[in-house]
Amino acid sequence: MPAVAPFRNHLPVKIRFGDGVSADLAAVLAEEGATRPLVVIDEGLVDLVPAVATALAGVAGATTFAKAPGEPTVELVERAAAALAAAECDAVVAIGGGSAMDTAKAARLVAGQGGPYMRFAGGGVAYEPPRIPLVCVPTTAGTGSEVSGGAVITDERTHVKAGIASPHLRAQHALVDPTLTWGLPPGITAHTGIDALAQAIAAMVVTARTPVGDGVALESIRLAGGALVQVVRDGSDHAARSQMACASLMAGLCMNISDCGAEHSLGQALGGRFGLPHGLTIGLVLAETMDRDRVHVPAQFERIADALGEPDDGSADGSRAVRAVRRMLADLSFPTLAAVGVGEADLDGLTEGALADYFISVAPAPWSAAEVRAAYAQGLGLGAGR
Repeated sequence: MPAVAPFRNHLPVKIRFGDGVSADLAAVLAEEGATRPLVVIDEGLVDLVPAVATALAGVAGATTFAKAPGEPTVELVERAAAALAAAECDAVVAIGGGSAMDTAKAARLVAGQGGPYMRFAGGGVAYEPPRIPLVCVPTTAGTGSEVSGGAVITDERTHVKAGIASPHLRAQHALVDPTLTWGLPPGITAHTGIDALAQAIAAMVVTARTPVGDGVALESIRLAGGALVQVVRDGSDHAARSQMACASLMAGLCMNISDCGAEHSLGQALGGRFGLPHGLTIGLVLAETMDRDRVHVPAQFERIADALGEPDDGSADGSRAVRAVRRMLADLSFPTLAAVGVGEADLDGLTEGALADYFISVAPAPWSAAEVRAAYAQGLGLGAGR
């Protein structure tokens, strides 16, 4: 057996997980000595999720920045950063899905180091340690943004996902309370859950993978593989909700220990061009990117298949992992490329966008333009239903 390759990992996030931990928000802010937090929150969330109101009830001196539905944009980040600076806040709290948490990360960065946002997205700017703490309280089970050092922001001028990443973007605290996800509708549950599963799978196969990431990823895959279809079918299954919340948290961790892969590049090209939710775009191309990548690291895909509980068929080529994911997507009645309006005429532009994205560069082997286009075409060939 080969020696273990050298690696480094650093994930200093204080995590509290469990039903009801969102009620610790005031105590966590007190621990940080914060008395004037900016609360970045999804619009209408307080009315939809009673536990959110309970968590905020004990937080005094807060300034609220309500984020409208949809993917975060550069303009939104700039407005949130201006609100943070104007109120002279001494902490940031993000409550909501990945878009709210990514907005909060980027706003803290811009307010702390000065904008505009795109100077960071363009690269070449050193990230400084944050001056004020960030507390993330996720209300979906998908992105794992509460523990990750990345933020994906759409440049509304070019319709390109302008992502940033640094250890300094990470939250100082993550309060992962499964009860906050109890009321999620089936569609959002499916989209966010597939994103979590995809992150964990990618962490197993990209060139940046590490043994630490593999261990976390395999448990995330096992949890999501057993719980996602069940929780979409029955949102009142609190045990499955808890399992998905933990799967998402661990997917966020292993994504930062390792990285995302080609599925995120192909998905983000779709999101930028068509304005689709992030998790939806990932599920649209997940099986197709897996089917290509498995050829290059079949042993890792065999481990993924085992974690998904897929019976061993003796093929040893990773195809059963793809088969398990295809079946899961079908069981979820997950949309297809054709169903969301993608056509043959879009494929060349999408291919160009995917190849320009960072994540495809850490795939287990370099992708050609022909391979990217073929993956899109394979998904398009599913027609309007799986």
